[in-house]
Amino acid sequence: MYRLSIIILLLIALSFTPALSEQCHPQDKQSLLQIKKELGNPSNLSSWLPTTDCCDNWKGIHCTATQTQAYRVYWLELYDLNLPKPYPIPPSIVNLPYLQYLLITNTDNIVGTIPPSITKLTQLRRLHIRYTNVSGPIPEFLSQMKTLEYILLANSKFSGTLPSWLPSLPKLTGIFIEGSDISGTIPDSFGSFSNVFRQMILSGNRLIGKIPATLGNLNLQVLDLSENMLEGDASMLFKAGKHMEQIYLNNNLFSFDFGKVEFSKTLKMIDISNNRIYGTLPKELTSLMHLQSFNVSYNNLCGEIPRGGGLKYTYESSYAHNKCLCGAPLPSCK
Repeated sequence: MYRLSIIILLLIALSFTPALSEQCHPQDKQSLLQIKKELGNPSNLSSWLPTTDCCDNWKGIHCTATQTQAYRVYWLELYDLNLPKPYPIPPSIVNLPYLQYLLITNTDNIVGTIPPSITKLTQLRRLHIRYTNVSGPIPEFLSQMKTLEYILLANSKFSGTLPSWLPSLPKLTGIFIEGSDISGTIPDSFGSFSNVFRQMILSGNRLIGKIPATLGNLNLQVLDLSENMLEGDASMLFKAGKHMEQIYLNNNLFSFDFGKVEFSKTLKMIDISNNRIYGTLPKELTSLMHLQSFNVSYNNLCGEIPRGGGLKYTYESSYAHNKCLCGAPLPSCK
């Protein structure tokens, strides 16, 4: 009888071992299960089970130890969800107080607007909403979220204009606002991002007008203004002494003398195709030893194509449909 009692006690102890060793904070688990319910319990969140540890192989979930808590959810990625019908961004997301990364991607049936309650996520560093049907203007209440380091709002139904308050976010390193219905001009304030700001991607919208000259003061690594209706002078974006690696101005209405621009030695990608840019190709292009991709096609450029540096790897298509460019890889100059 004594031996049987010991065995029963051991079995009871073993039955409680998973719960005792679970890293997932109970509050976070409850919030995540509520998020799953608010999304109609999609089948590809089948790993989210009450009986398992949310910090251990739940799809799209990562946990980390904090200074005051053992383990809390800091990363939530909702992607490729096969939702049974349209749902808004789940309200219970704001009940994950240690969340730093929120990524909602590749799910057409996520609809509605960004909820004001998102400001309760006081540690959020990255907000990604991409390939969804989330709509509406970029909300001003995001300006309260001073912890944000990167904002990606792309290939969805966002509309309205670019918010002039974006540079007020002190930790912002990049914005990726692409492939939506954002219209109007680029605000003058966009030349006043902090010195940690490195990426500005505004491609595939309906932006119009001239760009602020102050954009030339930014020390960017990546600048993408392609596929808009921007016009006028963009020569100030090319400056020596910067750390620019990629610049895309293609498919706009820019018009300036390309022969007078200066180049960052770190440039790897240049695409100014499909504009109204004129002048010659500067010989300084041959000093860009890191250049991997170069496209000036469909412009009004003239003169002999310089050879050397990264330009020696370019093809005829990189220079096609200009006013009077000549020399290899195009026909020789007369």
